[in-house]
Amino acid sequence: MFREELYVVCHNIRSLHNVGSIFRTADGAGVTQLFLCGYTGHPPRPEIAKVALGAERSVPWEYHYQTWRVLDRLRAQGVQIIALENDVEGSVDYREVRPRFPVALLLGNEVEGLSPGLLRRADVVMHLPMHGVKESLNVAVAFGIAVYKLNERRR
Repeated sequence: MFREELYVVCHNIRSLHNVGSIFRTADGAGVTQLFLCGYTGHPPRPEIAKVALGAERSVPWEYHYQTWRVLDRLRAQGVQIIALENDVEGSVDYREVRPRFPVALLLGNEVEGLSPGLLRRADVVMHLPMHGVKESLNVAVAFGIAVYKLNERRR
């Protein structure tokens, strides 16, 4: 198991199936805790359980309506905030990010992404390069790529 903490903050994830997938991937990646925020669905929900396959019971999680409060609390605890967002000026290719643990990975809405206010709270904004005609990947898929990349530098 990892000694360094890795949190995930989900802001306004609209699909309960994506939430379930994030739980399942978080379990596999050894995420310390999930923060489900805004209108992100949270257990108990059958749609989450169907995809999470029990990970909603093994991954610690909390629900908070105001995402910014969670980010401010984590920052006050010395946690580096890394936002995952496409098409943001100054964002860094995910392969070039050098996390400073503890880290919180911030994920946004499947369509709208993250608001400018939340992006301003991030220490780093990273993106996954897209080479096709679509502008982004599914949030749960993008999360999987990003969290395992962060784990490469985690002790």
